[in-house]
Amino acid sequence: MNELALTESPSLRAQYADRVEVLSRVKELTLLSDGIHADLPMVARYFEVDIEAIKKTVQRNRAELTENGLRVLKGAELAEFERDNLSLSKRRSVTLFPRRAILNAAMSLRASPVARSIRTYLLNVEELASPELRAEAIERMERAAVSRAQVLMLRAAEGFLEHDWLATKTRVVIARGLGEEPEIDPDDVPLYVPDFLKSKGLKRDQIANTQSVFGKRAAALHEAEYGFKPGKRSSETTNGSIRNTLAWTQRHLPLFEEVWDRWYAALYTPQSELFEVGS
Repeated sequence: MNELALTESPSLRAQYADRVEVLSRVKELTLLSDGIHADLPMVARYFEVDIEAIKKTVQRNRAELTENGLRVLKGAELAEFERDNLSLSKRRSVTLFPRRAILNAAMSLRASPVARSIRTYLLNVEELASPELRAEAIERMERAAVSRAQVLMLRAAEGFLEHDWLATKTRVVIARGLGEEPEIDPDDVPLYVPDFLKSKGLKRDQIANTQSVFGKRAAALHEAEYGFKPGKRSSETTNGSIRNTLAWTQRHLPLFEEVWDRWYAALYTPQSELFEVGS
């Protein structure tokens, strides 16, 4: 069944009115402090459209949305709602969407990629007869939702992190979200100082004592040669925190080798190997 059929058929939408759990499976849903409703700006942000698009959807489908819990509060009712939810505003009215109304809007809103994902989920996942296939499809959808969130975060980092690294990272995230292996230029593969030092035979404590100075020396050589330091990338530390580090890639391997030869080869290369080279 074509997902666009949901945008045209109120009776078809009614068949899926209770499947509100789909909303959070496709994308994280933020609600007001009552944990039940979202207002117009929140619904627009969820669907990644402007508020006018949501208003037009409400105008076209007001009776149907009202049946699914849509409410417009004014006057004393609005004051009571805001008092109960510890909020104060100068709004004359507020439109409240419970989950059923948000789902109903998703089934009729054409301009939103999030809404299209919800319709696809409803039609292609929930109709699968096999529990195994359903579980697999749900996993794919959830993976795609995570991928989407990561891509949005990466886009927000433009201007703060190195452009080529961001582009490569985005391709990787999108490919994995689709369940595919990313196609990456071998020269764009990240290069990490600890991994390089490990390849030279250094032990864990030696790497810990060496990597910071090694990285600074590599950055200084890069700046001396090109007039600037490498850009930054975000990386996750062992304790789960995120920090920005220099965006080294395999293109910088010759630079790493130069740093190694200048300052470290004589310290860490076994004497027997040095003798063999000298002989």
